Amino acid sequence: MNAFRQSIGSLALVLPLTLFLGVFFMWPLLTVLEQAVSDPVVSQNLPRTTAAVSTWNRISPPSDDMRTALVDDLKSIDDDQNLGEVVRRLNSAQPGFRTLMRKTVAAVKDGAGAATLGEVDPRWNDAAFWRAIAEATNPYTDRNLLAAVDLQHDTSGAIVAMPVGESANQAILLRTFGVAAVVTLATCLIGLPYAMLVAATSGWRRQLLLAAVLLPLWTSLLVRTAAWYILLQDKGLINSSLLSLGLVSDPLPLLFNRTGVVIAMTHVLLPFMVLPIYSVLIAIPRNLMPAAASLGARPIRAFLHILLPLTLRGIASGGLLVFMAALGYYITPALIGGPKDQMISSVIAFYATGSANWGMAGALGIVLLAATIVLYGVYGRLTTKTAGA
Repeated sequence: MNAFRQSIGSLALVLPLTLFLGVFFMWPLLTVLEQAVSDPVVSQNLPRTTAAVSTWNRISPPSDDMRTALVDDLKSIDDDQNLGEVVRRLNSAQPGFRTLMRKTVAAVKDGAGAATLGEVDPRWNDAAFWRAIAEATNPYTDRNLLAAVDLQHDTSGAIVAMPVGESANQAILLRTFGVAAVVTLATCLIGLPYAMLVAATSGWRRQLLLAAVLLPLWTSLLVRTAAWYILLQDKGLINSSLLSLGLVSDPLPLLFNRTGVVIAMTHVLLPFMVLPIYSVLIAIPRNLMPAAASLGARPIRAFLHILLPLTLRGIASGGLLVFMAALGYYITPALIGGPKDQMISSVIAFYATGSANWGMAGALGIVLLAATIVLYGVYGRLTTKTAGA
């Protein structure tokens, strides 16, 4: 009885956390995943056509039942928004549907029947347009996931690459991973010696150095990005100092390009690299490096063979934090970078708020989520090996 009461008490303690994670994390995540593979527009608005094409072999000419079902469905649609969504979905699968449906809907409202669809437009005799309808009637699709990496189905159903210039998602994804990798490397090169300096000091000096890292975290990201916008201008503090010192004859192009994006993101994400490395360094005994020196090891050799291996867990943790945070950056590239420096988050924002294409926004989000899970798996392997060593 006491064990049962203890179990009930334990469940009651974790219940609020479970509800919070379920409502505010799992439910939105599953909703986005469902949007990426859901495609119910045509099946919901053309139910008779959906039933009629379900038995069609997609090779033979369209049957009279399919034509009759389509005419009946078009007559029953009284919401222009629903009709527009159907046309947009079909036109994305088979170009030409926009003009075809406009002519057909006008003819159906004027009393045209199934037998005259071919006379309204000869494209209704083409099986390719009916195949597009048949494929669009499936409530679930991988079209968005394939389009997220510039792939699509051809007429035979095989997965092929999209024509050059039709989509740039793959290039933007590679750019996002490249910028995130460069920022991670830059924060590591700056953060590791800084964390070593903080760990080597004590008293008010350590507190001052830690405050220099922590204070930016308490400042708004938008404010920090706006500050870099001012500093990186042609007449900003950096270029003015370089010009006054005679180091350059003309202002360096630091704004609206990749250099400015990397500089600003490195500053913003630097605390996420410094703090994990510092937390590992303060646990390392201070007498290791003097002991190595007393045995004849030079400082660089002692660092490479003693201190650096012991710090790898902190570097891996910081690198994972910085890389994953950099993948989803939106404000800094939008304000500091140029048109060719926008990252995948900008594309997701466009699909979500600009074109209301939640399917593509969800599919691109799934790609980022998959990359994050893979990175977390790599991090788990690295930490396991480090702990085992």
